[in-house]
Amino acid sequence: MFCDFSAPFLFIYSSEVPSLLYYSHVPTAIVALLFGLFIYFKNRNNLASKLLLTVTVLFFILNFLNLLSWVNVDSRIITTAWLTSQVVYFSLPIFLLYLHYVFLFKKNVKPLYRNIGFLTIVALTVMVALGLTMSYFNIISCELVETPILEIYQNIVFALVFVGISVSYFFRFRQIEEGKEKRGITIFTLGVVIFLALLIFTWQIASVFDFFELEQYGLFGMVIFLGFLGYLIVQYKAFDVKVFGAQALVFALVVLIGSQFFYIQNPTNRILNGIAFVLTLVAGYYLIRSVGMEVKRKEELQVLSDSLAVANDRLKELDTAKSEFISIASHQLRTPLTAIKGYLSLILEGSYGKVPPAIQDVLDKLYTVNNRLTQLVEDLLNVSRIEAGRIQYNFQPTHIEALAAELVDMFALNAKAKNLYLKIHLPKVALPQLMIDPNKIKEVMQNLIDNALKYTKEGGVDVIVENAGDTARIIIKDTGIGIKDEDKEHLFEKFIRSKETTKMVVSGAGLGLYVGKSFVEAHGGKIWAESEGPGKGSRFIIELPVVNPNVKQGVSDQVSALAPQEKK
Repeated sequence: MFCDFSAPFLFIYSSEVPSLLYYSHVPTAIVALLFGLFIYFKNRNNLASKLLLTVTVLFFILNFLNLLSWVNVDSRIITTAWLTSQVVYFSLPIFLLYLHYVFLFKKNVKPLYRNIGFLTIVALTVMVALGLTMSYFNIISCELVETPILEIYQNIVFALVFVGISVSYFFRFRQIEEGKEKRGITIFTLGVVIFLALLIFTWQIASVFDFFELEQYGLFGMVIFLGFLGYLIVQYKAFDVKVFGAQALVFALVVLIGSQFFYIQNPTNRILNGIAFVLTLVAGYYLIRSVGMEVKRKEELQVLSDSLAVANDRLKELDTAKSEFISIASHQLRTPLTAIKGYLSLILEGSYGKVPPAIQDVLDKLYTVNNRLTQLVEDLLNVSRIEAGRIQYNFQPTHIEALAAELVDMFALNAKAKNLYLKIHLPKVALPQLMIDPNKIKEVMQNLIDNALKYTKEGGVDVIVENAGDTARIIIKDTGIGIKDEDKEHLFEKFIRSKETTKMVVSGAGLGLYVGKSFVEAHGGKIWAESEGPGKGSRFIIELPVVNPNVKQGVSDQVSALAPQEKK
């Protein structure tokens, strides 16, 4: 039996078919299905991905059945399509509620609630099969008239679906503390509510007022829902899927241009639209490919950066362990070395009797070697203390000129033994007393004078103390091997020695300048080196503030500038 107007063939335009019909049904159904398949194949093991695919498949089937009932005049086809679409239309909100819960809570629904949802769908299917939802078919208007029981049953279930979505959202929202996750579930819930509201209300209003063309507009709710999902996937990696904006943009353009084929009737416009469609596909492919390669490179760099961060943390742990080991070992070594030095001094002084000349020379060499080893141990201890931030300073008012003169007297014999001069130059006007730790500054100056004598073959060393305004300046100037430009920036680093110094003096660990820089900077001063080049001597300059408000007399845990700072 056929309706009483000219029968259009399937998917052919007719005056009886609304102009928006194909545009509202075909593109939205295809877009939804492709979107669901894309998410599913990106993450097949994700329950939310499976449920989203189910929702999009149901939407696709609903569109097809509804479109079939619009473009046919055979009452049997219309009746079958309409009755089947009611089951699909009823199932869609229930599966959306299921999807909403799984997306929010990241877990499956309890079996009891799944069974309730399944039984509600089965109940409606039974009612449709028994003919309880259909009153009769109006051959004049070519429409099927439904029974009140269908509308009542659907409205009750749909109302419960909205209540379930609201309760799930507010309960989950209160559980979450992170703001980003709260925004994510809010956007998803909003998309679900808009989609359901448009789909259900337009179809219900269309049924009440017998204006079924309104159903077409409700289908666009799926497009809005997919837009929300696309945003969640790009910004929040929803469904555990990594998608970048270029993919979403190209996909939207292809669908938008492709959907125009369903309502363009002018052949020229179809050709132009086809050209635009092909160009969009080609350009989109290369755009997605280039962006994908860039994203892959960024991910690889991120993995590498994370690996380096882990390795760096491990290196810090090893460095700390190394420093602790050095500190413990140095403490253990210093005691016997000090004892050896003491006994050697007593022997050389004759406390145990006169020493034969042959043994005297050997003892002198042993004393010198022991001193070097003691200095190395002291430097290692200082380094471990500096890096741990445990160096203590005993600040006292000190005449820097007296300190320099004492050191010059101490090294006078060494200079004479090497046929080098060692001169001191003091300012005409005495400097005021400096608030310094005399032992630390003495150690720095001692190391510089010792180095100057070591690395000078001819000439000698000048120790100059002068007033430089707000600072006291100590200069150790020699006529030795000089410093290359490339070595200057590394002089004050740990375990660094130039090749020239290594050739002249084999012993030495390259720690003295590092320790000296730490001591000077802890006093608020500066230390640096100058040289005109290899063979032209060098100058090491120390500047200490005459007045330093940051230090007070007495013992202080003044942290070195080279010590690791605590994280704030």
